[in-house]
Amino acid sequence: MKRILYFTATWCGPCSYVKPQLQEASNQISISFVDVDSSKDTVAKYNVKNIPCAVLIDSNGTELGRVVGSNVTKQSVINLYNR
Repeated sequence: MKRILYFTATWCGPCSYVKPQLQEASNQISISFVDVDSSKDTVAKYNVKNIPCAVLIDSNGTELGRVVGSNVTKQSVINLYNR
């Protein structure tokens, strides 16, 4: 089963803006919220350099796609998940 990893931080303004929208979307799609400050191994594994960042992974953890920065919106994440 595929899943979205949403990389965020409490100090990130754009992340805070998008997060409530993605919490709504989590009723439709599988999303895990990953705090970049407390999940350094996951950040390194997926080579996340900028936030907000949404990474689509499969059940094995293989990356299938991503959206980054101002491209991260509720609709773009839903579209990523449904591709």
